[in-house]
Amino acid sequence: MAAAGRAGGRNGTDAMASLGMVSRRGARRPAAAPAAPPPVGAGGRPMLIGVAGGTASGKTSVCRRIMQELGGAGGAGGHGRLVNISMDCFYKDLSAEQHAAILEYNFDHPDAFDFGELHGVMENLRGRRRAEVPQYDYTTSSRLGTSTTVEGAEVVLLEGLFVLYDEGLREMLDMRVFVDTDADTRLARRIRRDIAERGRDVARVLDQYEATVKPSYDQYVQPTKRHADIVIPRGAENEVAIDLVTGKIAQHLSRCGTSPRALDAL
Repeated sequence: MAAAGRAGGRNGTDAMASLGMVSRRGARRPAAAPAAPPPVGAGGRPMLIGVAGGTASGKTSVCRRIMQELGGAGGAGGHGRLVNISMDCFYKDLSAEQHAAILEYNFDHPDAFDFGELHGVMENLRGRRRAEVPQYDYTTSSRLGTSTTVEGAEVVLLEGLFVLYDEGLREMLDMRVFVDTDADTRLARRIRRDIAERGRDVARVLDQYEATVKPSYDQYVQPTKRHADIVIPRGAENEVAIDLVTGKIAQHLSRCGTSPRALDAL
């Protein structure tokens, strides 16, 4: 596991504490400076954590392990203090032409996602407002037309391929995590997952991996590792890294007056 502080203002201080931004008092200005966001913690805003990594790297498993360690339910929705949102919910709907050529469509490209809608949801949650997370069906590669309501969260886990790709999204996050798993393991996991859960066959999974998944990982996903505060090798089995992340979350929840082990009751 590797950990690194962000440039531009960390100066070695704790990642969570550094988010309590101090407004500057300068000389005369032609216009008022934008207000700094409220600090994380009691009376402030929720803690937003991004978990990125390649396909089948273990992002979801890491989030589930964190939820389990802290007593969360493991899913998005409702009024839970600890919620987990998958970026896959923000896949764009395909046009009729794209559906007709779906074997050639690149689901592992940033353009496949609606970042604008994702920004809106995360901004609402950061401002303690209700948010609607769309529901997505992997078997039909389309949205269901329904959504899950999320509100009242003290901690939001957002996981997905491009969580650390978009600068605007990165700046919302209080902790940035990258799950780093070797390519052979990721491919084996993807084959098993896509056959069991998404109705694919081995040939289609391998064709897609070679044509779009691996090239997109090399070009778009892997370079985002440099933006991570914490890199987790081996995913959820890395207990030291999981303990580090859950420890930070537990500190935040304590400042909010919430017992980490009482989350299921909230």
